Amino acid sequence: MGSGADMTALSASSPTKGILWMILTGLLFVCVNVIVKYVGPVLPPAESAFLRYALGLVFVLPMIQPILRARLTRRQIGFFALRGLSHTFAVILWFTAMATIPMAEVTALGYLNPVFVTLGAALLLGETLRMRRILAVVAALVGAAIVLRPGLRELAPGHFAQLGAALCFAGSYLVAKRLSGEVSATVVVGMLSVTVAIGLAPFAIAQWVPPTLSQMGWMFLVACFATAGHYTMTFAFAAAPLSVTQPVTFLQLVWAVTVGALFFGEPVDHYVVLGGGIIIAAISYIALREAQGRRRVTPSVTETKI
Repeated sequence: MGSGADMTALSASSPTKGILWMILTGLLFVCVNVIVKYVGPVLPPAESAFLRYALGLVFVLPMIQPILRARLTRRQIGFFALRGLSHTFAVILWFTAMATIPMAEVTALGYLNPVFVTLGAALLLGETLRMRRILAVVAALVGAAIVLRPGLRELAPGHFAQLGAALCFAGSYLVAKRLSGEVSATVVVGMLSVTVAIGLAPFAIAQWVPPTLSQMGWMFLVACFATAGHYTMTFAFAAAPLSVTQPVTFLQLVWAVTVGALFFGEPVDHYVVLGGGIIIAAISYIALREAQGRRRVTPSVTETKI
């Protein structure tokens, strides 16, 4: 049997496998985007989000026993509740954005999630933010400005919703980062699903529109694709470092532009592609610097998905 060091070396020597897993991850999340874009205008965002998490609880059943065995402290439960609240607002805002602005713009602005995590880690977790990382963050914000072009066009509520979603997803990830050293990944994932389903319930009830069986089926597919995406993302991280897999996420923007144009009649906006490319390049640089420093703070874009 090999040692842990051998396994690490094996994982680090499989960049092709990591890239392929990350490509599959991106395709799965594009499927999520397409379904939400299709159903979004019909159901209220909070209800769509609630159905995604409520129907997805079937995947949490194997996690119930590990959660009960964890014997969570009151403090840990409080942190899980805080993460659930942050994630609840994140998914409501994300569903709102997906229903109201082009898919490519949602995807491009979604690349800001890891940037906000980097800033939050410096402000809240005491992570060092050196000049090169500060410049990378500034570059990412410039990319966001190119996508939004404030002053050159009218910004829709969906743009602000997606920016809010990025902030809330970052908050959720930072809390998860804090808890990851105390409980298993299974408990972290399981508690997120439960707390978000509970958190979304009152918002969904307040705007409830009786869904059809077809709509419920679509939302269950969203849960399936999202769950599968998180699994394939895990396989990608096991096969290759984040600095290798992170740039691959730019393909999601390419697919979003293509799908939006072909199926939803959304015009191709070259500024969105340019701005998104700048953001992902900045994130990839930050991930590379963290890999060289043998630490991991900045998540992949797909780690802050629904």
